[in-house]
Amino acid sequence: MNDSSPSDLQRSIQQSLRDIALQMGKSLDKVTAARLYQESDDLLNHISHEPLTLARVAGTLLVYEVQKTEVEELEWFKSQVQQCSDDEEVEELIESIHRTDGL
Repeated sequence: MNDSSPSDLQRSIQQSLRDIALQMGKSLDKVTAARLYQESDDLLNHISHEPLTLARVAGTLLVYEVQKTEVEELEWFKSQVQQCSDDEEVEELIESIHRTDGL
């Protein structure tokens, strides 16, 4: 999309990010929501992906940001996403991060 207006999907994901941030006790401005969306889109631009995968990557980036996760961990996540060959691998990566069982 080359136009400057955000798509319905982009607006929806950005609103969801703001809603999630509020549930986490933080406020998220539109600029930061747009940045997280764009960063997620850029991370996934090498594969065909579902909108839900894009939303989940954006949500993961949001959690890293709100929790002030160490830069190394954030960079690790980004590099892992970029190494995935399809959106199923991205989903598995996100699931593995969120598991609470002892591995």
